[in-house]
Amino acid sequence: MEAMEQFNLQDFILRLSIQLPGFILAVSCHEAAHAFVALKFGDDTAKRQGRLTLNPTAHYTPFGTILFPLLGALMGGTMFGWARPVPIDARRFKNIRKSIFWVSFAGPIANIVLSIMSAFFYVLIVTKVTPTFYFYEPFLGMLKASITINSILAVFNLIPFPPLDGSKMVGSFLNYEAQRKFEEIQKYGFIFLLLLWFTNIFSYLLFPAIMMANGFIRLFYVMLS
Repeated sequence: MEAMEQFNLQDFILRLSIQLPGFILAVSCHEAAHAFVALKFGDDTAKRQGRLTLNPTAHYTPFGTILFPLLGALMGGTMFGWARPVPIDARRFKNIRKSIFWVSFAGPIANIVLSIMSAFFYVLIVTKVTPTFYFYEPFLGMLKASITINSILAVFNLIPFPPLDGSKMVGSFLNYEAQRKFEEIQKYGFIFLLLLWFTNIFSYLLFPAIMMANGFIRLFYVMLS
């Protein structure tokens, strides 16, 4: 029994060390991208509050960035979570609808870019680095985790359910009354998240993320082989 418990602990620590770098970078870049695009459209609220940074301590939230991802790792799956939303003052935007759309889209775009970059370096190591290299397996594991985590975060955040980024993108096309009614379902957001995470629905919704991740890898295999 003690040996089994020790094995499980070692397995958890290994999974954590492989996935944690990609997860922290993914959520930090996601929120920093929101802040950066908001600044470009005229709102410096996030910058003034210290959110235009890749420092994870500026973005973390105890439950979404620590507890929930650790729970995923303990269950033997991929680390998944979120960071503290970046503050946005839409009154500072010249074109509110256009600005909100692109500020909301910036987070998923950042994750897609990170997934592409991770896929490139993953294939580069596989095709150009000898397997006898000491850090060969750890680097591949970290990059594969980064591809998966960023693809999942990108696709998940594009789901049009408040408060996810996809809902704000959809809301930018709605009139005031329709947008107000649409945002009312945000009070069910946490229930919606739990429903997705603990049922097969989440697996079906993430099928595009898996396809996207595998597509990036195949593309770079063709380019670098």
